[in-house]
Amino acid sequence: MIAERMTQPRLTIIWHSRTGGSAALAQAAAAAARVAAPELLVVLRRAEEVDAAALLASDALLFVAPENLASLSGAMKEMFDRTYYACLGQIEGRPYATIICAGSDGTGAERQIDRIATGWRLRRVAAGMIVVTGAQTGEAIWAAKAIGAGELAAAADLGAALAVGLEDGVF
Repeated sequence: MIAERMTQPRLTIIWHSRTGGSAALAQAAAAAARVAAPELLVVLRRAEEVDAAALLASDALLFVAPENLASLSGAMKEMFDRTYYACLGQIEGRPYATIICAGSDGTGAERQIDRIATGWRLRRVAAGMIVVTGAQTGEAIWAAKAIGAGELAAAADLGAALAVGLEDGVF
């Protein structure tokens, strides 16, 4: 049986990262969301730990993932594969946003999430955020990522905006 939704509004930030870039962006968004909307429950979860119950218990979603080979990272895609049908028809209209950490582009991963969100009938409430690291060689791609202060601030702003919008009933 799938868990019932909580009465306290919940923003769930689902992330995947191998080199730290997406993790840092997700953490910045979560920290700012908790400060901006202290009454809101902000849940930060690795994609590998997310099940349908976690999605069903969420009132808003922020997906944070790297783009790998012009596509969504495998772990994030696998999370969608595991949860898609269990949530179909049950999370319609919920707000979502995305942050993609990419070497050069990021639009492929963002497009994949948007297509999945369209199937779930989620509602995008903020423009997609794409952070380009410029990593183009194998060594640079696999290296730990240091995300700049400006990008971390933008992720924090997005997290805060989602939290306040949810807490204030805008979404």
